[in-house]
Amino acid sequence: MFTGLIQAVGKVSAITRSDDSAVFRFDVEDFLTDVKLGDSIAVNGVCLTVVEFSPHYFTADVMIQTLKLSSLGSLDVGSLVNLELAAKVSDRLGGHIVQGHVDGVGQIAAIVPGDKWQQVDVTIPAHLMKYLQPQGSICVDGVSLTVGQLDDAKNQISVWLIPETLKKTNLHARNVGDSVNIEVDVLAKYVERLMKRGNE
Repeated sequence: MFTGLIQAVGKVSAITRSDDSAVFRFDVEDFLTDVKLGDSIAVNGVCLTVVEFSPHYFTADVMIQTLKLSSLGSLDVGSLVNLELAAKVSDRLGGHIVQGHVDGVGQIAAIVPGDKWQQVDVTIPAHLMKYLQPQGSICVDGVSLTVGQLDDAKNQISVWLIPETLKKTNLHARNVGDSVNIEVDVLAKYVERLMKRGNE
C-alpha cells in the first residue's frame, strides 16, 4: 500500500525489452537506504518489485500486461519518474490509500499557470469517471491529488498543483498530450461491488 506522497524523483537509465516483458533500471539518489530485494516501489503510481539495487539505482521486471495497462510502456531512457516506498503501518497516511494498481491511462489536456498554483486538466478514461467526485481523491502518476472540478461531457478533471507538489514530483515536466497513470479511489470501487453483489 502507498499514500501518494512522492518521496523522490528518479530517472530511467536503461530499458531492456523482450517480447513479453521489460527490465527497467531507475537511477535515484538518497532514496534506497531502507530497501531490500523484493520490496515494492511505486513508479509513477505502478507497484513494481525490486529485483536488483545499489545505493544509486534499482531494477524491476515489468510484465507485458503492466506495459499495456499503464504508461510505463511509453517511458524512454531519461524519463523522470515519481517514486514512493511502500507505506509502513506506523506512517502518517498523509495522502489517501493507493494500491499501485493502475486503472487506466489519462492524458494531459491543458496546463494553466497561476501565481501560486498550476491548473492541470486531465482527460480520464470514460469508464473511470463514475468513481470521481469534486474534492475526492485521485492518483495521477502516483501523486495523491484532490479533484477540483469535473467535466463529465469531456471526461475531464481539473486539479490544482501547489509549488511544493511541482517541486517534489515529475509533474513539473509534464506537457499537454503526455500520458499519465490513473488510479481511482479503491473505496469507491468496493462500494460499487458491494452494491452490485450485496443482496445475493
